[in-house]
Amino acid sequence: MDPHSEENMDPEVSVMFQSPFPEGISQERVQAELSTKYNRQELPEHKVNIEKIWQKRCQEQPWLFNGAKFRIHSVTLERGILKFHLGLTCYRDFIGTNWATHASYLQKLGQADFGDSQAYLAEPLGVGAMLHTADDNFVFLQRSLLVAEAPGLIDIPGGHPEPKAVVQGIPEESITLEDLSADQVVQELFSSILVEIRDEVNIPLTTLERPVLLGIARNTTSAGRASAEFYVRCSLTSEEVKQFYLIGGPEAEESTNIVFIKRQDVLRLKENRDVWKGLCPSAKGGVILYSSVKGKVN
Repeated sequence: MDPHSEENMDPEVSVMFQSPFPEGISQERVQAELSTKYNRQELPEHKVNIEKIWQKRCQEQPWLFNGAKFRIHSVTLERGILKFHLGLTCYRDFIGTNWATHASYLQKLGQADFGDSQAYLAEPLGVGAMLHTADDNFVFLQRSLLVAEAPGLIDIPGGHPEPKAVVQGIPEESITLEDLSADQVVQELFSSILVEIRDEVNIPLTTLERPVLLGIARNTTSAGRASAEFYVRCSLTSEEVKQFYLIGGPEAEESTNIVFIKRQDVLRLKENRDVWKGLCPSAKGGVILYSSVKGKVN
């Protein structure tokens, strides 16, 4: 199944990178290159706009907070090794660029100035998981109406790899690329998705197998913001997962319900228009990549 085919295209999501290997890409085959050249290009006249947008958003949703994020510029695959080209950004800049009403203008300007439509955008790298239970179900979560992105829609477990998890003792707003180790960043990329599953679904880390990377999907509703989508096996049945979820974990407030979909139905999910339209873009990206990479082999 080709995620770029007309059958699988959705206006809310596109595929930035797909694993050419049916087993996915393990952590050992991933590297990171960290450089300021992969940071967002800044428009001095837009700095005030970003701050105004952020302050307005915080007034509307006072629980929001800024934080350092990894900015994805691109990836390259050479001799079986996938390299992430990463800079630094922050959540405030994400809201003020990717989520700004004039994001399309920034994309046009980036294309004109640098040949890169994303040059002026924050592009924080997200992570998501196609979580597969022992009884052949996949785990989805209905997002709370209070979350900043895609409220009320069905999602897969996910979040962000965090620069603050890589360095200790440095204030988050003061973290620089020089403080980060490329190997530790790769470790955080793969471990962060397990932490997100634990915190959102409330299942023990010991029940989760090592993640494999399926690819990277772009959310076109937030100007192409990218998320690395993983496949993770769980040793629990869906009923066991549900019981842990109902107890509630550290991030229980981010979702209001847990949904299980059989694997064979996941592979045909796009044909179910009622369910498909209720998925947020990150979930659509995860489903498309899983179906394309592992749909015939797992």
